[in-house]
Amino acid sequence: MIWCISHLSLSLCSHSRRTGQYNVQRCKGSGKAPYQRCSSQDSLDEQAMVDYFKEVEIIQRSGDAETQEDLQLKVWVKEPTHGEQEEAWLMEAGLATLFDESASDGEDSIVLLSTLTRTQAAAVERRVETLKQTLRKRNKPYSVPDVREIFKPSPASQSKVRNGAGPDAETDINLEVSFSEQALIYKEGLKVTQPQNEADDRLPDFRVSQDKTGQTRVGDLSAEDMKKVRRLVLIEMSALFDTCGIEVKAHKALKVKVRESGLFGVSLSTLLEQDQRRILGTKVPLILQHLISHIEEQGLDTEGVLRIPGAATRVKAVCHELEHKFYEGMFPWESLKQHDTASLLKLFIRELPYPLLTVEYFNAFISVLKLPTKKQQLQALNLLVLLLPEPNRDTLKALMEFFQRVTDHKDRNKMTLNNVAVVMAPNIFMCKGFRSKISEQQEFAMATGTANIVRLLVRYQNLLWTIPKFVLNQVRKHNMENQRKMNRDRVVKKLLKKMAYDRERASDKQEKNTEAEGGFIRVQAPQFSMVSMAIQLTEDLKASDVLTRFLSQERSLSVKREDLCLYEMGGNIKERCLDEETYIKAVLELNPSAEWVIKSVQH
Repeated sequence: MIWCISHLSLSLCSHSRRTGQYNVQRCKGSGKAPYQRCSSQDSLDEQAMVDYFKEVEIIQRSGDAETQEDLQLKVWVKEPTHGEQEEAWLMEAGLATLFDESASDGEDSIVLLSTLTRTQAAAVERRVETLKQTLRKRNKPYSVPDVREIFKPSPASQSKVRNGAGPDAETDINLEVSFSEQALIYKEGLKVTQPQNEADDRLPDFRVSQDKTGQTRVGDLSAEDMKKVRRLVLIEMSALFDTCGIEVKAHKALKVKVRESGLFGVSLSTLLEQDQRRILGTKVPLILQHLISHIEEQGLDTEGVLRIPGAATRVKAVCHELEHKFYEGMFPWESLKQHDTASLLKLFIRELPYPLLTVEYFNAFISVLKLPTKKQQLQALNLLVLLLPEPNRDTLKALMEFFQRVTDHKDRNKMTLNNVAVVMAPNIFMCKGFRSKISEQQEFAMATGTANIVRLLVRYQNLLWTIPKFVLNQVRKHNMENQRKMNRDRVVKKLLKKMAYDRERASDKQEKNTEAEGGFIRVQAPQFSMVSMAIQLTEDLKASDVLTRFLSQERSLSVKREDLCLYEMGGNIKERCLDEETYIKAVLELNPSAEWVIKSVQH
């Protein structure tokens, strides 16, 4: 059964901020425990909460507790004023032209608006209207257009959305229809329930129907298309919270005094700059990679591998030694104890100058649990993961993969998903300078909430680090609109040259179409000795079949198969690495102008 916090009071847990001491006990007098049973199974029990606050106490005693100097240096949050938040949001969404006619992205904004769903359009309209009201109150001149006239969703598109987002089982994940549109239909169906903040090891097994066009993971798209993804995801995330009536304020990160070199207390961007000078293409800080590897090399069967702390004085000494010897390769890893290593890993996360989940989206992550269903919570987390800057997203993924491997050994190390979540949540969410900004009641409420979020991140990471198909389809539409615009400009500027070019391309296209109509596709491999090959196109042809055929003919290949990918390139996408279960004919129907290229992947 699920345990829920029934009263956020000192009867649950007496705490002194001065000493950092926590005493978890049952409520006296009423005969009631501080938790009430809820309608799920095996979740946050009283012992789990003890572990959570023990971890907070360990953090307080570890020597990195907040000093007054820390608080002065770590004031990294700025509360947005009325209008500032809307301006910042519109700029981040690539829609600055809606409040600033001089913005350089005017044409691109119009194209972006043309791809939006009705709930996404409503999210934009809401922020534009709020900004107009703010400017009007300040008696400032403004030229904000009526966005309702810019994009009116057609009745046909609305009926199409309704038909495509019918009632699904609670464990079915629909990636083809906007999450906010699904939430609206759920809301209109009067299925609204109170959110359940409990979470446990028996989280539901969500099902994603197989899509023949393949799953698109983070890193599969070009940087140019990922920029479009991020803008669309920001609008979609806001639309999802708007639809559910949840207000999320985005804070602004202020520049603070931080270390410019070293390992601990250094920003992720600085760390990666240091590391990439040593190993090209590094995406996760080398120190974090080494800490994780060392814990795993000593075995994940150790009981309480993440729960039992190392000796504080020893951890502090090792931290100092790492700072001086790590990059020189002189640090004696063989003498480092496993529990000390785990404490160093936690310290690394806590010492980041800015939260791993970022200042901007910190509140949004915490607000996820206000959504009424676990499916919607999962959808919101998917969007938030995609919104994270690449260094944060890649580092978070490395941690979640590691936590999953720890829980795979739970029978021996006694670290279930619950245990890992309650121990790691304070380290991820209780950032330096943060605890001084919240009340004790808020801290108690966050205990179960943040642990719940960590559970979801670990349990569903394979889904959370993927790009929903409806977002990818919007990117395709965006690219097609841009191509039409470019073609119109080319007609005006270079008509004669274009006619000659079109004749040449028509010949190439005719050859390509003849090949496709004849049941073959042409696969290019410019990096390798076999530059191209023709492959028969069948209903069952997958990306894996193309790679197998290529490897059977490329004899002198020095690249491993897992480092190769078949890319869909051109047409309505810049480039997309296809997962091996992708059906080629299905992609060709979605993108008839696509070309097929095999090349190595940089991990």
